[in-house]
Amino acid sequence: MKSKIIVVKIGGSTLGQHDTTLEDLVKLQKKRVPVVVIHGGGSAVTNWLSKLEIPTRFVQGLRVTDLDTLKVVTAVLAGLINKELVSEICRLGGKAIGICGADGPIVMGKNKNRELGLTAEELTVDVRPLRVLLNAGYMPVIAPVCMNGSPQGNEETNLLNVNGDTIAAQIAAALNASKLIFLTDVPGIYDESKQVVSQIKVDAARSMIENGTATGGMIAKLEASLIASQKVSLTRIIDGRVDHALLDEIDGKCKGTTIVN
Repeated sequence: MKSKIIVVKIGGSTLGQHDTTLEDLVKLQKKRVPVVVIHGGGSAVTNWLSKLEIPTRFVQGLRVTDLDTLKVVTAVLAGLINKELVSEICRLGGKAIGICGADGPIVMGKNKNRELGLTAEELTVDVRPLRVLLNAGYMPVIAPVCMNGSPQGNEETNLLNVNGDTIAAQIAAALNASKLIFLTDVPGIYDESKQVVSQIKVDAARSMIENGTATGGMIAKLEASLIASQKVSLTRIIDGRVDHALLDEIDGKCKGTTIVN
């Protein structure tokens, strides 16, 4: 049986001036809608890496993470951005607690792809801490950093960077959530003609990845949608830059792309 929990992934690029996402989250909480939030912040990480003169490199939309990069990722995502989001939600009248995947630990991952460095794959999720927070009336706000569960581990750190879309999908599946919503900086998924697709089936989404129609960060979102589809019946990719897009989505009035089984 599906829970009533909604999982929302906020892309860092959708949080800016005049953004209404946090207002929408508070309004949903006051309506007693249980919401779990996972946030990104890759552009802020890149800016801080640049300031520190640490080079940035991506492979298929995923950040290559060495130890110095991981330290910045953890500080910026689990520290600065997470606490800014939580404090603003609380200022708006909501109740939120900021954590990362390593807390609990809620999320553990294996460090397998050496090309990506200290990046997590094959995630396992323990949702018990999230249920405790939700049952107490809090909104968990989760930064995409997790604990290294690889048998060999790493002598210098127990932490791993993890793609925000991937961790959102795994958490949504583990919670048996009713819906997973990706708030992005595009109107939805584009087809080969650069037109937004209103609905796409899992097999077609997989084909878009394989044939190269999907590129950059959209690859990770589609791959995450495939993960979520195993337990979450409805995954949506919508434009988070539109005012009150999240509330419109809950009310069924938002455009975007639906991924269905």
